[in-house]
Amino acid sequence: MRGGRHVAAVTDASFDLPAGECLALVGESGCGKSVLASALLGLLPGNAQTAGRALLGDTELLTADEKTLARTVRGRRIGLVPQSPAAHLTPVRTVGAQLGETLRELTGTRKPDVPRAVRAAAERAAFPADHLDRYPHELSGGLAQRAATALALVGDAPLLLADEPTTGLDRDLVNRTVDELRRHVDAPLRSASALSTDSGGRAGRALLMITHDLAAAERIADRIAVMYAGRIVELADAKAFFGRPGPRHPYARGLLNALPERDFTPIPGMPPELGELPAGCAFAARCPHAAEACAVRPRFADGIACHHPSAEEPARA
Repeated sequence: MRGGRHVAAVTDASFDLPAGECLALVGESGCGKSVLASALLGLLPGNAQTAGRALLGDTELLTADEKTLARTVRGRRIGLVPQSPAAHLTPVRTVGAQLGETLRELTGTRKPDVPRAVRAAAERAAFPADHLDRYPHELSGGLAQRAATALALVGDAPLLLADEPTTGLDRDLVNRTVDELRRHVDAPLRSASALSTDSGGRAGRALLMITHDLAAAERIADRIAVMYAGRIVELADAKAFFGRPGPRHPYARGLLNALPERDFTPIPGMPPELGELPAGCAFAARCPHAAEACAVRPRFADGIACHHPSAEEPARA
């Protein structure tokens, strides 16, 4: 709520996510990306969800009770790399102890095998083995991020939500992290099910990665979803988005052109307040192609919500 009234943080976000695929959700801060992830995990207040559906196999996530979410969904069917890892790590237990407990709980790892499995899990996330006996408050932001990633990767969840998984990492560690996430997606589940098999019969995991890092998104994603003011405005194949023909929505083109390796031209203005969205296109006030038609909210169709989509290639340096 804001000013005593309800504000819609996410109003139109429709997509599917089959096994073996990574979908990168990108957009400026405040556009609703993390709220969407929290809704899927049932982490929003009970009165926050007013409409919509989110199906994980045959489970309706948005109406599932807390007992179902806690016992059968979180960790087991949906793994999470949180946006604020330090807040999600248990403060009174070492990283190694938390990894060991998670391994035993989610994978049934036998007690004699736990130390070796913990070291292997840490190595996958580039977490130094000599820091496994440290507590979360003793970790830097980057180390806490890698600890949270290690915890998310030890399970066999068919869906992984990674909310800004490369925060606080240098470029080499960013690349290593996204490559490990990609390997995790491509690896077959230890216990394949109808939930984790795509229409072609291939068993695997799926990844929804929320990120501001378009370079990381280009490295890992199969598809790109661009979010603006609580709405997905473009959904595109990653190769076409970053190459040719390029993004079609003016906002998506602006995001790419703002990168230093591209044109380094920032998008003018600021996103609108969610409680003060215009009746028409929310991007119109910042769009160089805004026209009279933009006074009407564009319908999402054929992968885009725009009255004048273009396939022009984004500028390059």
